[in-house]
Formats: sequence, structure tokens, C-alpha cells
Amino acid sequence: MAQTPIIVLKIGGSTAGNPAALASIAQDMASLSSQYSFVLAHGGSSQTNELCKRLGIAPKFYTSPAGIKSRATDAQIISLYAMACGGQANSQIVCALQAAGVNAIGLTGLDGRAVTARQKIITSVDESGKQKIIRDDYTGKIEKVNAELLQTLLSAGYTPVLAALAIGESNQPLNIDGDRLMAALASALHADMAISLTDVDGYYRNFPNDLVPSLTASELEAAMKNAGAGAASGGMKKKLMGCIEAINGGVREVIIGNGTVASPISSLLAGAGTHITKN
Repeated sequence: MAQTPIIVLKIGGSTAGNPAALASIAQDMASLSSQYSFVLAHGGSSQTNELCKRLGIAPKFYTSPAGIKSRATDAQIISLYAMACGGQANSQIVCALQAAGVNAIGLTGLDGRAVTARQKIITSVDESGKQKIIRDDYTGKIEKVNAELLQTLLSAGYTPVLAALAIGESNQPLNIDGDRLMAALASALHADMAISLTDVDGYYRNFPNDLVPSLTASELEAAMKNAGAGAASGGMKKKLMGCIEAINGGVREVIIGNGTVASPISSLLAGAGTHITKN
């Protein structure tokens, strides 16, 4: 029997910490389970920030020369991130899915070497424009997805839920971006579609106005530059970067949309959000 088309979903950390949103996503997935197989990727930034706050640790962030902000992940922070992302956020999502009748299985990229990565050498830019090289940051660039493991789980009726952690070349845990994990999973699994669920309705040309309903790959570069300006900058650049990587990896369509509304996946499949295709 042919496997149903695969959709790779990315759930943002703030959405993962929203019980009502998770319940709606889970119920929608259950209603679509006869039409699609799902693989979920998620981050844990909000949960990590909260854990750091409880411990009296101020989160630190780097800004790359391209203007992309990412978490400074030293040896202490990677341990906290693993607890918050691979523990709290992952279990919250799995429990919500199980409550809706979706037989989810929680993983990190460490489990079964589901995701391997190379530890990055970070170039950080300060407010004056001065660049600094950082070599001891536990942030990774994804190199390989264990598609065979994930296909085995899908074939057995499980819905894999992967926290954005990868295993490095020295078997160390590495922090990886959730949207780029979405892209890597979708490409490796030859997914029909990837969907990035966030807390806004999609990509805006002039946030909070001018929602863009569709983009082609050739328009993404201009969108990336625009995403760095104004109130919408946040993680939108990373989302668009993940979209580019998914499209380049052979994924037919990527959608960015709101995961906090009723029936969010069905709504996006019906045309809501920002739909990104190659042409």
C-alpha cells in the first residue's frame, strides 16, 4: 500500500507552550490523518528563556553579518536547551497529540542519530559593526537526516516529533534552528509539503499590513531583505531561509501561517497564510 503524502510541520516554541493552540493543531492533524502522514519539528526558545529566567541566567544572542539573530549556546546553555526543548517542549507536543488520538513519538536529533550536524564557528557582529569569531558555541549546521529511521516510524503508524537538537561529530548535542530542521526533514523524506506554524498569519510586506499570499523562489531574496526591517523582523528571516532550503531540496510547496487559530493546518491547506513555490 502506498504511503500517504508527507507533510512536515514546524511548531514554534511559543506555540508549543500554548496548550489551546497545541490542542487545535493536534485535533486538526487527527482529522487529516487519513490524507497525510505528518512529521513534526519544533524549537524550544521560549521554554529555554523561561528556564534561564528561573535560574537567574540572562540569555545571550549573536547577530550574524547577514543580520540573523541566534542564541549564544555555551556548555551551560546547551544543557538547559536540551532540557527545555528536548524535554519540556517535546513532551508537551507529544501529550497534546496523544490526547487527540495521534500516536506521536518524541525524539531529538540525538536519538538514533536522527539528525547529525557539524559544530559551527560563529561570526558575531556587535552594534559598532565589529566582527568576532566564536569557536566554542554549541550550535550546529545540519548535515544529514536519518530518513530510514523516520520512514520506519511512519510505516509503523507513529508520528515522529523531533526537537531541534542534533548530534555533532564528537557526539555532542548541538542547537539547530527549527525552520532549517523542517527544511532538512522535508527534503530528506521527499515530503509533499512543509508548513511553518507561527503566531502571525504569514509573511507581511509591511508588518502588520500587506500579508503576502504567495511567493516564488525568485522572490524570496527580496523578501529576506524586507524581513530584516521593522517590527516583523524577529524570526521571519530564519523562516524564509528554511523555505528556500526546502524548495531547493525538492519540496513542492512551503507555507508560513498562524498556528494559533482554529483548524490551523486545514486553514492553510485551503489557502490561508503565505504559500511559497519554486515558480
